[in-house]
Amino acid sequence: MLIPFTQLIASIQSQGEARYGLTISPDWMQGRTTYGGLSAALCLHAALPLAGGMPLRSAQLAFIGPVAGEVSFTASRLRQGKNTALVEASLYGETGEVASRAVFIFGASRQSPHGQPHRLTCPQVTAPEETEFTFPKMMGPSFFNHFDVKLVRGGLPMSGQGGGDNLLWMRHADRAAPNDALSLLALGDAAPPAALSTVTSPARISSMNWSIDVLTDQFVTEEGWWLEHIEAQTLGNGYSSQAMTLWNTSGEPALISRQMVAVF
Repeated sequence: MLIPFTQLIASIQSQGEARYGLTISPDWMQGRTTYGGLSAALCLHAALPLAGGMPLRSAQLAFIGPVAGEVSFTASRLRQGKNTALVEASLYGETGEVASRAVFIFGASRQSPHGQPHRLTCPQVTAPEETEFTFPKMMGPSFFNHFDVKLVRGGLPMSGQGGGDNLLWMRHADRAAPNDALSLLALGDAAPPAALSTVTSPARISSMNWSIDVLTDQFVTEEGWWLEHIEAQTLGNGYSSQAMTLWNTSGEPALISRQMVAVF
């Protein structure tokens, strides 16, 4: 049974000041742990009430250990300034051990005499409805069933093709999911690591961290689709460092990020 993203978020229970609880259903698991994008979204959920209404600008996340079942997540404000707020959030498992920890930076928009056009050029690709290959739902771990993913360029996991440089259209299968920072974090880590397309035998992977810079205040796109470029810049010694960029359907960048992935 699949629990849609919006239903899962709606089931979050307040457990006191800046503390929340949730039962993670098996369909949101990645092996023996909660899917990393959902862990990030839960930490952000706890942090948002402490952000002073300012939009998310940046996040640093560490995925520390496996977590499943009954989880709790908390947040505390590290600093509140006139234009910025820094909030720390943590996700805990049933034993009380920390499983994920995040620091979010929120910042108000402000006028500035300094600026230049961004240098992030969106690749020329087929539109989502014209992109033929869709990842089979049961191809990946359980959580993958909650996302629609289409391969534009690159290779499938364990295909030995694509050179670790993949372009994909992605969206929530739950069409009620809003276009906001919470949904985007839950989506942004859903694609298979690009390094998996360079290997030809089964390999287990585990996200270790995630560093994100948010480039817009408005998460606007058509039909929920986002284009993600994932490049495995290194693969060796059991680890891969990858760079990720997310654009909307108009070719406007929404976020850039980096991630270290353990490859077993």
